[in-house]
Amino acid sequence: MDIATIGGLIIGLGAVIVSFILEGGHLGAIIQGPAMLIVIGGTIGASTISTSIRTLANVPSFLKLAFFTRPVDPLRTIDTLVKMSEKARREGILGLENDLRSIKDPFFRKAIQLVIDGSEITVLKTILETEIAYIEDRHKKGILFFQKMGGFSPTLGILGTVLGLIHTLSNTANADRMAEAIASAFIATLWGVGLANLCYLPISDKLKMRHEEELATLDLIMEGVISIQSGDNPRVVKTKLLSFIAPWMRGGEE
Repeated sequence: MDIATIGGLIIGLGAVIVSFILEGGHLGAIIQGPAMLIVIGGTIGASTISTSIRTLANVPSFLKLAFFTRPVDPLRTIDTLVKMSEKARREGILGLENDLRSIKDPFFRKAIQLVIDGSEITVLKTILETEIAYIEDRHKKGILFFQKMGGFSPTLGILGTVLGLIHTLSNTANADRMAEAIASAFIATLWGVGLANLCYLPISDKLKMRHEEELATLDLIMEGVISIQSGDNPRVVKTKLLSFIAPWMRGGEE
């Protein structure tokens, strides 16, 4: 579970709700089925039109990535690659075959398998770059989907408010309840703006951050695997891979 995502969501929603209550409001006043249906249902519908069924089916995976995925430790990845480099120098490339079982990452496993199969460096690099490009495209679809939801949500909120005002102003017989009805009409705008800025857009930004982290890890793996295939000295491999991460992350490694 990602503490920053969960904690940020709780803090954001909590601040809005607590401030509303401190001003004398009641939560029941903002829980309105019609307003929520227009905003949430309309946003999902509009976003669905602008994407594919496959992307829509992957929404649970995107949410899992934003809320529950932990970033990969680059130092651990570097350590694994250096140990494989040492083993390949000592036992030969085929000696890495026993290490495939311990590799859980599909990209990492595929890269090592290509090395074991004796793929030439140019072929190896081309295949891995194509794989990275496919992963990047899939991630961008998820990022764009939540960006679109963040754009549609406030607009649907305004639409819900307009519909509420139309209904209110067309029934002016009971003037005593008109002020209450007008206030209720703005609940849709509250939901539209709130969901966009507290949920959809932050999730999109979190997915973008996860995307950048994963791409950095994939580039690190690709460079390490190519170095192993090239037969580089393990110390050279380690030095080369450490240059992929910030100095403060190297933990004193040289």
